[in-house]
Amino acid sequence: MTEQSQFASTIDQLDKQVDEWWERWRGVPAVDRLFFSASNLGDFSLIWHIVGGLRALPPGRKPGSAIRFSALLGLESLLVNQGIKRFFVRNRPASADENTTKHQLREPITSSFPSGHASAAFCASTVLANRSKFGSLWHLVAGIVACSRIHVRLHHASDVGAGACLGFLLGKTIGRLVPKG
Repeated sequence: MTEQSQFASTIDQLDKQVDEWWERWRGVPAVDRLFFSASNLGDFSLIWHIVGGLRALPPGRKPGSAIRFSALLGLESLLVNQGIKRFFVRNRPASADENTTKHQLREPITSSFPSGHASAAFCASTVLANRSKFGSLWHLVAGIVACSRIHVRLHHASDVGAGACLGFLLGKTIGRLVPKG
C-alpha cells in the first residue's frame, strides 16, 4: 500500500468513525432543526451576508463595510468553489434522501472536498471575531454551520475540517481587505 493510499484509508476511517458517532444525533428533532436550519442559512453564505448587513446599520457605522464584507465572501466563494474544489473529485457521503428533501436542502453538484459552507463560515467568523465585541462567539456560529454539513450528510468530517482550516486562513489573509468599522 502506498503512502498516499494509506493516508486516504486513514482519512476514510476517520470520516466513518465521525459519521457513526454523529448518527446518534440524527433524528433528534431539536438537533435536526438546529443543523438543517444552519445548513440552509449557510447556503450562499446567507447568514454571513445578513450579519454583515446588520453590523452596518447602527449609527456611526459605514454601510460600505457591509458591501466590502459581502465582496470578501464572494472572493472566498470564488476561490473555494470555482478554484480549489475543481482540483478534487470526491463524492458526497449520501445523495438527497427523504430527510434532505423534507428540509428542502440544496444538494450541491461540486466536489465534496473541501466544504464550502465550512470555508465560508470560518472565513466570515475570523473577520468578524477580529472586529466585534462578540469575538469568539462568531467561531461558535461558524462551527454549527460547518458541522451541520456532517449532520445532513452532505460532507464528510474531513471535508469540513479542511474547509474550516482553509476559511480561517482566508479570513486572516484576505480579511485585511475589509477595514475595521
